[in-house]
Amino acid sequence: MGNPSLATLPRMDSGTPELTGLVRVRVFEPERAAEWDRFVLSAASGSPFHLTGWMRAVQKTFGYEPRYVFAERDGQISGVLPLFSISNWVIGRVLNSVPFGVYGGVCAADDESRRALIDHAAESARAAGVDFLELRERKSEPLAGFVQNPLYVTFTTELSANHEANMKKLPRDTRYMIRKAEKAGLRAQHGMDQLGEFFDLFAANLQRHGTPAFPRRWLENLHAEFGDKMDLLVIRKGDTAVAGVISFLFRDTILPYYAGAGPEAPRLAANNALYWELMKWAADAGLRKFDFGRSKLGTGSYDFKAQWNMAIEPLDYQILLVRRKTAPNFSPKNPKFERATHVWSRLPLWLTKQIGPRVVRWFP
Repeated sequence: MGNPSLATLPRMDSGTPELTGLVRVRVFEPERAAEWDRFVLSAASGSPFHLTGWMRAVQKTFGYEPRYVFAERDGQISGVLPLFSISNWVIGRVLNSVPFGVYGGVCAADDESRRALIDHAAESARAAGVDFLELRERKSEPLAGFVQNPLYVTFTTELSANHEANMKKLPRDTRYMIRKAEKAGLRAQHGMDQLGEFFDLFAANLQRHGTPAFPRRWLENLHAEFGDKMDLLVIRKGDTAVAGVISFLFRDTILPYYAGAGPEAPRLAANNALYWELMKWAADAGLRKFDFGRSKLGTGSYDFKAQWNMAIEPLDYQILLVRRKTAPNFSPKNPKFERATHVWSRLPLWLTKQIGPRVVRWFP
């Protein structure tokens, strides 16, 4: 496993049981994948993006080099840090936790393990001379030497087992759009066998927003890893797919993640139907949290999610600048990328499907 770095253990605050042993940071090895995943599933700050399945899907699809490490105390995992080494001409050389995930960074059981992993990542970034290290922390105090990226927020709400109670929580305008969709005769259908139809909606949606399309194999590789913890819901008008969403199921939470909609979706209020049907399905499955994922302030995505009366939580992304002097902003909303975004949105869909998978690798 190589030489582990050590973090000495200071005394705990008064009234807190004292922990024993040193915290050691070790390099991940595949034979400990099941132990790693068990820890993530039990940890308060765990997410689907911390699981080793995300690592394998990212590596298989995009070829990035994983640099996963974990903290160990008395032979037991006490913290994990999923990390990838990425290098290209757009973003430079970076360490990222994690590519294509909205949450990442350190997932730890105690402060000593957390600090050991952060220190290890910072030391590794400086030793490698990368441009920057990015930790996509969901909730974090400002880290010494890091700058925060305040561009994103996330939306969450509690789900009741009672559909009527969930409906009453929604604003009047959102309830109106759901009823409009019901009158349009839309129907919901679950199943990953619809992936081909969904991918067409998904790629078209990205193209309209000037964003490169993921390769279809990315979704296939994710499904191979997450299995029944991944759901595909498609809203249909007759036999035609008009909107769809891929969601991850993690503990008691459903996280709708990748979505697409056809040109008829706004007229039919299909997106409202999509997420209402997903809420009902999740509630019936015993899930009690709905995580609408991240959005950037001032975007259409933010405005749509704000119509669902959810708690809005800033994301505490942390960036350590090593060779780079300013915080990166590779968002399509960055003025430097506005022209490219506009041109991309006007390209033929077939062309964006072909070249998008190559371009999307530059913006993890």
